[in-house]
Amino acid sequence: MLDLLSICCNFGEGWVSATEIDKHGLAKALRLGVARALRKLDAQINEEIILDGKVNYLPAKFKSGKCLVDADNLVPIVSAASIYAKVTRDSFMAKLAAKHPAYNFEQHVGYGTKAHIEAISRYGLIKYVHRLSYAPIAKAAGL
Repeated sequence: MLDLLSICCNFGEGWVSATEIDKHGLAKALRLGVARALRKLDAQINEEIILDGKVNYLPAKFKSGKCLVDADNLVPIVSAASIYAKVTRDSFMAKLAAKHPAYNFEQHVGYGTKAHIEAISRYGLIKYVHRLSYAPIAKAAGL
């Protein structure tokens, strides 16, 4: 079967670890993730880059980049990127669920639901997954 997305679109993933978020803070970690994604795309500084949201996390050298609130609903390629990001994250969470079944990641996919908080309280933190700088997580872990 022909994969239309692989023919027409390139997606750059900019993963940032929980440890990096704790170390640098969320804003700097978001900048780091955007920079990593753009590197994977081999984005050129003269290309138009559109980010969904109010805050511009683009590296300064991308002068023609912009933020657009609701871009995922207004710009088709941003919509596609948003879907790609969700599917990619869901896949990551399914793998995490298989590796750490006690946490039930397949049900809450890492969001701070009651079940997730209870699992953290019972089993502790997973170092590379849980952000200590996120207050509900730190509280559930007794930190």
